[in-house]
Amino acid sequence: MANAQKVSRKALLGKKLGMSQVWDDKGFFVPVTLVDVSTNVVTAVKTVESDGYNAIQIGYGAIDPTKVSKPLAGHFAKAGVTPRRHLVEFRLDDVTDYKPGDELAVDSFADGSDVDVTGTTKGHGFAGTIKRWGFRSYRRTHGSHTNERRPGSVGACATPSRVLKGKRMAGRMGHVRRTVQNLEIVSVDKESGIIAIKGALPGAKGSIVLVRTAVKGA
Repeated sequence: MANAQKVSRKALLGKKLGMSQVWDDKGFFVPVTLVDVSTNVVTAVKTVESDGYNAIQIGYGAIDPTKVSKPLAGHFAKAGVTPRRHLVEFRLDDVTDYKPGDELAVDSFADGSDVDVTGTTKGHGFAGTIKRWGFRSYRRTHGSHTNERRPGSVGACATPSRVLKGKRMAGRMGHVRRTVQNLEIVSVDKESGIIAIKGALPGAKGSIVLVRTAVKGA
């Protein structure tokens, strides 16, 4: 069963449209994120014989052909598809069912199925320890002066005489790749190419996310 699940795995690129809410069968509100996964096409198929591994390359989002470099233009022409703005590779155990130019429709996923969603989180720039790690601020009374948001001691002077790796300190926050696993697909709109996924997804509105069949799904 494990091998069969790997073979049947699907993936689609999409744009995060924003959040909404729907009602379930019991009349409760369910928060969902709407993702546009239309215009997905296979732009390349890689095999063990030619590339050393099995994978398919997926393209999403139309782009003006004049804005594509000559190598990419030739790549899309070889696949027989119009240029796409975003490309991603997805590894599979068996790629015999795919060929360049195949369109991947939204019905690749069914209502109630579990998916893993990968995206880039929102960037917050340089952040202090309170915002970045949830540190507690210092008291603002009894003579405290400019200590409210300071992180405090970061290490001892004698042993080990250095700041240990992994110490939670101020620094750049966000704008990293993150995957949320085992999210449920609430509904699939075949006409508009939009899927509603239960819960929140990483990234800002309008960002690109990768929706894949859940690795740890039942």
